[in-house]
Amino acid sequence: MIDFQELQKELEEVIKSAGDLAQLQQLKTKYLGKNGLITQAIARIKEVPPEERREYGLRVNRLKEFAEELFKKKEEELKALEIEKRLSQEWIDLSVPLETKLGSLHPITQTMNRIRDIFVSMGFSVMEGPEIELEEYNFDMLNIPKEHPAREMQDTFYVNREGYLLRTHTSPVQIRTMLSQRPPIYMIAPGKVYRRDDDPTHSPMFHQVEGLAIDKDINFGHMKYTIETFLKEFFEVNVPVRFRASYFPFTEPSAEVDIGCVICGGDGCRVCKESGWLEVMGCGMVHPEVLKNCQIDPEEYQGFAFGMGVERLAMLYFGIDNIKLFFENNLRFLKQF
Repeated sequence: MIDFQELQKELEEVIKSAGDLAQLQQLKTKYLGKNGLITQAIARIKEVPPEERREYGLRVNRLKEFAEELFKKKEEELKALEIEKRLSQEWIDLSVPLETKLGSLHPITQTMNRIRDIFVSMGFSVMEGPEIELEEYNFDMLNIPKEHPAREMQDTFYVNREGYLLRTHTSPVQIRTMLSQRPPIYMIAPGKVYRRDDDPTHSPMFHQVEGLAIDKDINFGHMKYTIETFLKEFFEVNVPVRFRASYFPFTEPSAEVDIGCVICGGDGCRVCKESGWLEVMGCGMVHPEVLKNCQIDPEEYQGFAFGMGVERLAMLYFGIDNIKLFFENNLRFLKQF
């Protein structure tokens, strides 16, 4: 037979003497494990005479509960001591300045933010739109004819046959804005655009910022002043700016905008192909048909629009000669910014 009082006294002493959780676990295995003393005592109940089994069972179960309670309390006590010890050893002086190595914004994001901030300071609002666009907004309402080469499969990424595509410019945002707001409108539309281009100066996905101004009595002079002011602010120098006659279906008259080469100062170099000039954007007065498509009376309102490639401006501003560097995520390259 088992001396329950003696075993209970033994339990109290050994558990009290446990110095850490590992030692406590060893004791727990000794008494309550698969082959532990108390577990064996429970298994021997079948050897007890029938008339004594009830009393034996009650006492051995009480002993088991007593042991489990003691182990639980001791475990909580040891865990608390361990945490207290660790905190005292790992104490941190919060008054010591923390040295951290922070990342930085991607050069494209920096350029986008720079463009946006300049135009916002000039009174333009920032508008956004979906990257998966309707052909109606991307082409039709912009006065781009059905037979225009830009609509062909080799130039545009079509999502399906239902007229959905990856937008080829952010001009659809201008259309959506004109349909949802009445003039006066002064807005820019920054965002990703997609075309089937892939060479050192072109990427299938790139970023654009397009602008639109619709109001009464707007003329080409207002557009010229706005663009010249932006370019001089962006490049932080009084860069020469020239406008060359061009053609876009959604503007009339239209122009390409060049600046004096910021690499060679206009003397001629490989970047500007010895011309001394660099093309940076397209612009023009909004075509009357585009205004009509958006239920704006061209007899009452006029406007101008412009569009620029963010990668192009970033390459010129930072002196980068390959557009693919922006998308390779090379840390040695990115850390320079």
